[in-house]
Order: sequence, then C-alpha cells, then structure tokens
Amino acid sequence: MGTHEWTVTPVPVEHPEAVAVVREYLAEIVARYYGRPVSAAELDQVVLDEPLTGLETFLIARQEDRVAGCAGLRRLDAVTGEVTKVYVHPAARGQGGGARLLAAVEAAAGERGMAVLRLDTRGDLVEARALYARAGYREIPRYNDSPYAAHWFEKELPGTAPVRPPTAS
Repeated sequence: MGTHEWTVTPVPVEHPEAVAVVREYLAEIVARYYGRPVSAAELDQVVLDEPLTGLETFLIARQEDRVAGCAGLRRLDAVTGEVTKVYVHPAARGQGGGARLLAAVEAAAGERGMAVLRLDTRGDLVEARALYARAGYREIPRYNDSPYAAHWFEKELPGTAPVRPPTAS
C-alpha cells in the first residue's frame, strides 16, 4: 500500500469487512503474544472470547479503497469511553493510519458526550504505546481487570470540562 489518502468510516460490527479486519487483528495480536502463528481453531476461540458487543461505534480505515485498519469505541460510564481494537495492517503502518483512527474515535466519543477516553495495551505492543503517547494519552493506574493488559492510558478530550481535579506534581 502506498501513501494514498486514508478514509475512516463507521460500519456495523457484523459487516463482513469488520469481521475480517478484527480476525486479522486478533490473529496478529495472539501470534505476537505466543510467539508463533495461530491455528484456525485458536483464532475462532479468541474471536468468541473477544466479543465486539457493547461498542458504540466501530471504525474501518481504508487506504487505496482497501481495508487497512480498525478501531472501536465502548462506553464505560456517562462521560468515559474506552478505545479498543486499534489496528493498522502491517503494510500500511508508519503512514499516519493509527493517528487518523484515534482522531476519528475521539471525534465519535465527543459526539456521544464523552469527555475522557481510556485504553489498555500489552507490554510487547511498543508501537501502540508510542502512538498513544504521541496522541496525548498518559499512563494511568489499572482501570480494568484485563489479564493481558500491562499499560493503561487516558486522555481528556479537548473542549471538555475537567472530570477530576489535577493531581499534585
């Protein structure tokens, strides 16, 4: 994939493109975790264990009219959302797709009245952690019980009132 323009659009999670890109994402993430390729049966089980239910929106990123990534948004409470399933196809990495996906998720969260976004990631996903830091997310204490997460991040969305008092430095 070249450096052509990115587009990011919402699609239903049951849409065939959404299903395919989530399987691609999970296959890579699980293979990296175990350090080996995943079997079809293992991938089928992971798909069952990682439901997309409860998402407020699911976004597909396209480059050159090909699906090149995805991201999801889930509501945690009245003002807090969670970014999940952020993925950019390996051939499209380093071309701004991750930043575009995050910006689109943040816009969708703002439209839904969310003032804060949180997310978690694993220790081995150094590219993801760097992306989140560049986008203004800061590390916070654990906010969920994900057995795979090692890092938790949060970002107050621009133009929203502070949700809590600032911490002493």
